[in-house]
Amino acid sequence: MGRGPGAHHAQRRAEIADAVLAIVADRGLAAVSLTEVAAQAGISPGRVQHYFPAKRQLLEAAFERGNELSSARIRAKTGTDLQAAEPRLVLTTVLGELIPYDADTEAHMRVRQSFHAFAFAEEAIAARLRVLYADLHCQMADLIARDQQAGRIPTTLDAHAAALSLVALAEGLAAYVLTGVTPATTAREQVLAAVAVLYR
Repeated sequence: MGRGPGAHHAQRRAEIADAVLAIVADRGLAAVSLTEVAAQAGISPGRVQHYFPAKRQLLEAAFERGNELSSARIRAKTGTDLQAAEPRLVLTTVLGELIPYDADTEAHMRVRQSFHAFAFAEEAIAARLRVLYADLHCQMADLIARDQQAGRIPTTLDAHAAALSLVALAEGLAAYVLTGVTPATTAREQVLAAVAVLYR
C-alpha cells in the first residue's frame, strides 16, 4: 500500500472493517455497534463515526472487506492468475468460499446475508448487488464455457444458467449452514455434487 493521507485513510477503513468482521465472527451481527467496533479496532468511537457515520456503512465496509479477503483466499488456493488455473478448480473454489467453513468465512457470510436483507428494503443496495452478481455469474459462466470448449462439459449446456444455479445453490445452502439447518460438510458435498453433474 502506498504512502500519504489516502493510503492511511484506506488502511484505517480496512482495520475498522476487520474489526466488524471479528465481532461478527465472535458475537454475531447484533453485537456490532460504534462502541464495540471502536474497542475492537483500538480507536475512539468518534474516529469510527468519522469514517462510517452509520451502522449500515460499517456493514457495507465489512461486506467489501470480506469479499476482498475471500478473493485473496481463492487466489491462494488456485494461483494468482485465475485464467491460467484449471476452470473446474476455480469454479469449485469460488463456490466453496460461499459456504462457511471457519470463523472468518462464517463472519463474511453473515455480513453478506445481512446485506441481502438490506437490499429487500433499499433499492440502492439491491442495484449494487445486481451488478456484483451479474459479474460473478459471468465469471462462473466463463469458467464453464472454457471447459465446454475443452470438451469436458457438453456444449448443449447453457453456461450462464448453470452458473446462476450453482451460485444460488451455494448461497442458499450457506443460509442453511448459518441457521443450523444443515452442517457445512453436507452443504459442501451438495455443491461439489452439482458441479460434478456438469462434467458427466
